[in-house]
Amino acid sequence: MAHEISKKGLAIFEQIKQIDESGIEFWSARDLAKVLDYAEFRNFKPVIEKAKDACTNSGQSVENHFVRFHEMVKIGSGAERRFDDGIKLSRYACYLIVQNADSAKEVVALGQTYFAVQTRLQEIQQMDEYQQLNTEDEKRLFLRNEMAKHNTHLAAAAKNAGVIEPIDYAIFQNHGYIGLYGGLDAKGIHKKKALKKSENILDHMGSTELAANLFRATQTEEKLRRENVTGKQKANQTHFEVGKKVRQTIKDLGGTMPERLPVADSIKKLENKKDKPMLKGTNKK
Repeated sequence: MAHEISKKGLAIFEQIKQIDESGIEFWSARDLAKVLDYAEFRNFKPVIEKAKDACTNSGQSVENHFVRFHEMVKIGSGAERRFDDGIKLSRYACYLIVQNADSAKEVVALGQTYFAVQTRLQEIQQMDEYQQLNTEDEKRLFLRNEMAKHNTHLAAAAKNAGVIEPIDYAIFQNHGYIGLYGGLDAKGIHKKKALKKSENILDHMGSTELAANLFRATQTEEKLRRENVTGKQKANQTHFEVGKKVRQTIKDLGGTMPERLPVADSIKKLENKKDKPMLKGTNKK
């Protein structure tokens, strides 16, 4: 099972996703248990209970993410058996489950990457402020501001890990780019996207590319703090690994690699346009 999952990669979690009669996505707890290499569903139930506790502790309603339903399961020879203890899991529930499952299993580590990325993107999309945005320009401005905020948090986490000098932080940032952009560092990205040396890479990203980089930054910050990473080399490797996992997720979901996404106009133009006051007398009746 583990070898099969390793070959299929993160896409296996997308393949077992279902849509209910209301058009809402969910994962069957039994399907997820099988994918996570739990031979007996009864051995998976304690993991579900831990995830429920984590859900409560996060201030979320368990009933919204773990929904009981009657499930028909194939048991061989095409026959089906009804189980009354089926559970519909939301994406967030799956995220909590893989965080509490046996992390020594390769497939669990893959699940942690998949559901972490997707849950974070879903969180962004569900933000009240983000939901009110209608245009690409508005989304870019929002995500660029989020990126600036979280880069500050990332810098603080890197400093705690031992990345002190500006040159060391530049190297640290490059490791994240190299992982996410398939080997390209900041200089390589500038060349690939035909940007001038003075132009900030983040200022020329569309919303899709900004979202990927935002996840790279937030997850690296959390990993540095959670695992108490110490030393420049370990911090650099952590940033590289997170960037690489985000890239793999994009690949498995059929997305466009970030270095191939189109270059956007400088976001500075949008900021200036947004801040520019309306001239008097322009609203003619």
